[in-house]
Amino acid sequence: MHIMEGFLPPLWCLVWYIIMIPIVGYGIYQIKKITEEYPETKALLAVSGAFMFVLSSLKMPSVTGSCSHPCGNGLGVALFGPAITGVLATIVLIFQALLLAHGGITTLGANCVSMGIVGPFVGWLIYKACLKGNVNTKVAIFLTAFMADIMTYFVTSVQLALAFPVPNFGTAFAKFFIIFMPTQIPLGIAEGLLTVIIWNGLLAYKPELLEKLHIINPKDIPSGDD
Repeated sequence: MHIMEGFLPPLWCLVWYIIMIPIVGYGIYQIKKITEEYPETKALLAVSGAFMFVLSSLKMPSVTGSCSHPCGNGLGVALFGPAITGVLATIVLIFQALLLAHGGITTLGANCVSMGIVGPFVGWLIYKACLKGNVNTKVAIFLTAFMADIMTYFVTSVQLALAFPVPNFGTAFAKFFIIFMPTQIPLGIAEGLLTVIIWNGLLAYKPELLEKLHIINPKDIPSGDD
């Protein structure tokens, strides 16, 4: 979800920046650590960032001052967790704001918190729970991508309702969330399916690396007979 430039009051822009900065800073530290330990993850980082950029650039009008679109954050969070996904989202959102007039610099903090931090964090919890429950990773990836997408819009609804609580926060939140969902649920399903396709390619091409990162169950590694 991209809240457009100048749409949020300055105080709320500052609040979301304050929340975003330490998490993204920790994500930068994690990127440095993981790329030093596993240099081959640089390619996965690039794929995750590109996937997020392309999907989240496909916007559909949804409500004044905002838009509805896929988020592309499920792949990155399954591979690297929410903090690194926050870094990828920040880079993506900056490029979109500067090159596509999509989002904005003043609203960067709010957009990153929703699309790069909280939404992915919920998706990450779901993915980890699926792994512990021995759920097939393809099913887990679909649920991760779908819920990360939907939770992004849940958080954006909260952000807009906090900034514009008319007539009150609860009513405003319900209005925003209801407006988003008719387009976002089918988009989330499509995003989940597309993420599974990308995941299948990674699983076939780099299964050993995914196992090193402890993000798949050994039973999900394709056998030589597949």
